[in-house]
Amino acid sequence: MTEEDIRKENEIVVRSKRDPRAFAELYEKYFDRIYYYLLRQTDDEETAGDLCSQTFVNVLNHLSRYEFRGLPFSAWLYKIASNEVNKFYRKKKGKKVFSIEEVKVRELVERNNTDGLQDWDEEIIQRLLIYLRDLPTEMLHVLQLRFFEDKDFKEIAFILDMTESGAKMRTYRALDKLRKNFNIKVKYNE
Repeated sequence: MTEEDIRKENEIVVRSKRDPRAFAELYEKYFDRIYYYLLRQTDDEETAGDLCSQTFVNVLNHLSRYEFRGLPFSAWLYKIASNEVNKFYRKKKGKKVFSIEEVKVRELVERNNTDGLQDWDEEIIQRLLIYLRDLPTEMLHVLQLRFFEDKDFKEIAFILDMTESGAKMRTYRALDKLRKNFNIKVKYNE
């Protein structure tokens, strides 16, 4: 998002604080993104739907406390959604799940293979999917936010309650592992 887009979005947030009906525009804009983000972290449609509903209930209940920090409003939504997932797994006492969509991995590979040097046959894509599933949760989460949710490092840091340099470091480490094991050249613009 451009700074102008972020500013305009914040104007909608300010209106929504006075009139909750104005929030419908933000809800429509972000519902699907938040739902699919939650689905990738739970691999269960019903659970993702419940967590998505709870996320937006929390957003509406706490909208008066929202403070603009120069980030897109979506960073706050993702942070709340991430907290809902963490609560879900704490209650369930289960290991966090990431469902990696093959389509998204293929998009990432195609987007980053502009020079055509890498021959991505079906076997390599399948090995990559298995490898990604075995990455530590923290690394997979930053990769998901960075490449599947298109978040910048500042947003990732906000969502995951870490420093921006910590978000960069975790992302670079995950990409280095991919590079070493698959000779992948991933572009990660600041």
